[in-house]
Amino acid sequence: MRWTLKPEPNKEKVNQLAKELDVDRTISKILCQRNIETFEDAKKFFRPSLEDIHNPFLMKDMDVAVARIETAIANNENILVFGDYDVDGTTAVSLVSSYLKTITPNVATYIPDRYAEGYGVSYMGIDFAEDHDFSIIIALDCGIKAIEKVAYASEKNIDFIICDHHKPGKEIPKAVAVLNAKREDCNYPFDELCGCGVGFKLIQALGVSRNQTITDFVPYLDLVATAIAADIVPMVGENRVLAYYGLQVINENPRNGIKAIIHQIKKKELTITDVVFIIAPRINAAGRMKHGNYAVELLTEMDFETAIKFAAEIEIFNADRKDLDKKITDEAIIQVVDNEEENRFSTVVYQEDWHKGVIGIVASRLIENYYRPTLVFTKSGDKLAASARSVKGFDVYEALLQCEEFIEQFGGHKYAAGLTLLPENYPNFKNKFEAVVAKTIDKELLTPEISIDAEIELTEITPKFFRIIQQMAPFGPQNMKPVFKTSCVRDNGYGKKVGANETHLKLNVFQGDNQKTYNAIGFNLGDKMDFVQDDFDIVYSLDENEWNGYKSVQLVLKDLK
Repeated sequence: MRWTLKPEPNKEKVNQLAKELDVDRTISKILCQRNIETFEDAKKFFRPSLEDIHNPFLMKDMDVAVARIETAIANNENILVFGDYDVDGTTAVSLVSSYLKTITPNVATYIPDRYAEGYGVSYMGIDFAEDHDFSIIIALDCGIKAIEKVAYASEKNIDFIICDHHKPGKEIPKAVAVLNAKREDCNYPFDELCGCGVGFKLIQALGVSRNQTITDFVPYLDLVATAIAADIVPMVGENRVLAYYGLQVINENPRNGIKAIIHQIKKKELTITDVVFIIAPRINAAGRMKHGNYAVELLTEMDFETAIKFAAEIEIFNADRKDLDKKITDEAIIQVVDNEEENRFSTVVYQEDWHKGVIGIVASRLIENYYRPTLVFTKSGDKLAASARSVKGFDVYEALLQCEEFIEQFGGHKYAAGLTLLPENYPNFKNKFEAVVAKTIDKELLTPEISIDAEIELTEITPKFFRIIQQMAPFGPQNMKPVFKTSCVRDNGYGKKVGANETHLKLNVFQGDNQKTYNAIGFNLGDKMDFVQDDFDIVYSLDENEWNGYKSVQLVLKDLK
């Protein structure tokens, strides 16, 4: 692990903010590192307000999109709400379709089959629309590169409204409207919405003529918060407001589908981390193992008992998914070792029978093993399909652009992408991708980094300090939970390895002459017990530990030296 201290912000700004907020310099410094430099910035950050949700009509084409949908409603046209099979896509479809159904009954949903159709807008989906007399398709979390498919729909007199957040290519599809804040000609103030977030802006805009205000749309925010958490978009700006209020809905009055997933959980209050690790994988499991329709049915179900049955089915899909991704990860590691590729700059593996639904998870697991850009391929029809994942600081999308000659189709973000290629191009692609990574990656990026917000003494961890850190939630990219470094701590002698295989570390640490001890837990750090005999340095975040009704601050260790 590389330990990297974040750069020191401007001292005058830190001192001024500390004074204005009546907080210590460490808190002020962490805020300034996150571009929160004034009292007004801090007020917006700590007290997210629905008033900070932007006017949806600031997004290019929103007026055209709304006008076309209003015409469809007035003329009793059939509207097909189409979306990707992952969490972002299925929540977006659930959100837009359930809102439209409050206005018109002529609404249906369509999630492409991951295996028969693949990612994004599909010819099969357009043919389905034609066969069932749909004259308008609203595509969510996909479509920004569907140039030929939109043209194909046009020939059949089917109009497209695209709501996407992926990077546009050089050409934009000739749809009726293309809602995407990443368009170069779009001046919307925030360009990091997820697909469900763009869908939310659409229904918000449709509500304007119906005298609906932002408060009328709060019940939909459980879906938006789930998508924000699952799609790992920056937890700043409008996303922070949407996630903040969405979490409140999840905890206080979630829709039946989400309630059915979480009703057996003992936790009184779910955090955004719980959404990532409990709710999102289960919604995803439907699209991975069976069909994304299961997720939409669950998330739009009005009857709680029926939702419980859907959730039970999805729980089985999720258990199957866990077994499968472990099996495939093990097979992929064997392949890397057999091919003597442990010391390459990238991991590219392929087996034709690997389940397409879990190759993205397997790519992430392989990065835990070999920390480097990774692609996992499987057979998909007469082509090979892959999920790509990257390491912090390396743009895998840009690397794939340089291998375009061997790729049929690809799309995605800096850290995650999907692609297809012809089987005969696989060896050349693999060699080219390795060459591109070897040439362009900063070799430092091949060692995992722990980014440290501040170096502190243990005595600085007061109840007020911890309370302010908690109020910085919800955490996520660009607003990660603060990480601290403390030097020369000792264990009080009761430190031990814990867990079934003694893989974790449980310590009671103190610093210097101050004998006050702090509980510390280090997951998967059991092999570092030898460091605990003398003085050692720790990096950690802060969490609340509850035991027998008693709450205390716990240090969650990330590493120790």
